[in-house]
Amino acid sequence: MKKHGRVSAEGFSLIELLIVVAIILIIAAIAIPNFMQSKMAANQASAVQSLRMVDTAEVTYSSTYNVGFSATLAYLGPSSGVTPDAQAAALIDSTLATGFKSGYALVYSAAAADASGKINSYTVTGTPMNSSSGNTYYYTDQSGVIRQNTTTVAGSTDSSIGG
Repeated sequence: MKKHGRVSAEGFSLIELLIVVAIILIIAAIAIPNFMQSKMAANQASAVQSLRMVDTAEVTYSSTYNVGFSATLAYLGPSSGVTPDAQAAALIDSTLATGFKSGYALVYSAAAADASGKINSYTVTGTPMNSSSGNTYYYTDQSGVIRQNTTTVAGSTDSSIGG
């Protein structure tokens, strides 16, 4: 359609569309790595908080049921009955009780019971499930100190977080 000797263009040309797509791709290339690092930091913070929750739940479990610490992580989990008991204390959520949360696998190990049947120590390690989940390994035990290691599974001799 001509107006006063000019051709009226409707829509965008292919070059204009390619320029817009290129700009969007450049912005995405800048934003995606930042998003992935933010996600990793959130997973690591969640792992530390999960270990804190386990430590707190263990102290509560020990003082409530007078049997020492729990035999498994699932013992701290939700109760299917009306009243929590020593095998379903309802001290942590069901997701944490499975040992997997926010890209981390939590491995709980209780020591053998003593002569009176009490479990006097436990350990929990937090290991990233893949490289995008996190790059720090965590450890805690009945002392309540959370330790970290950036190269291998953390243990009782690693440095404490914030220390």
